[in-house]
Amino acid sequence: MTVDRCVVFDLDGVLVMSEHLWEQGWQTVAAEHGYAWSSEDTRTCQGKSVPEWATYLSDRAGMAPQRAADGVISHVASAYDRGEVPLITGALELVRSAASRVPVALASSAPREIIDRVMTTTAIGEYFAATVSSAEVAAGKPAPDVYREAIARLGARSAGSLAVEDSSNGVRAAAAAGLRVLGMEHAQYPIDQDAAGRTVGIYHALDEVTEKLVALLDNR
Repeated sequence: MTVDRCVVFDLDGVLVMSEHLWEQGWQTVAAEHGYAWSSEDTRTCQGKSVPEWATYLSDRAGMAPQRAADGVISHVASAYDRGEVPLITGALELVRSAASRVPVALASSAPREIIDRVMTTTAIGEYFAATVSSAEVAAGKPAPDVYREAIARLGARSAGSLAVEDSSNGVRAAAAAGLRVLGMEHAQYPIDQDAAGRTVGIYHALDEVTEKLVALLDNR
């Protein structure tokens, strides 16, 4: 049975305040191997799958990709274990509002172990019918693969479906998959102009996103 439409959420920077942790992990592991990680490196890697950013980091820092991946993921996982990764204000209301209207899924660049941590330790987990890591598809964002897989797991159509994203590569991925995208922008990580042009709108708080998302779902 095909679902008429759905909403697909990103994780880092949309539901949990964690974008900075990945950047810190990249910076720390790179520095340990003599490479000065830049903000441009962060922008390049945001949205990429673990194998993709691990290869990028290893090429620059002169280390094995698996060692790069393990070091960064350990940094992020430790922050979760210390209870330092809260839901973003308004995340639960956003997900609950969407799930009361249509099926919802997650399309994240985070590895499966991080996704499962969030789904099992926070109140949002009960609302998701499907979750996909970009490590589970052929290519990470900005390729549309992870969004297409999330839609497929719900049995939904892309036409009429929506996505919420905070990174430029994430916006590009969701738009390429045929979804209408609401951009959640953080001052530290502005969305590139070309990506912003592919969104329904750019918002700076999740209550604004919720208001627009509900309006779009209720007024087809």
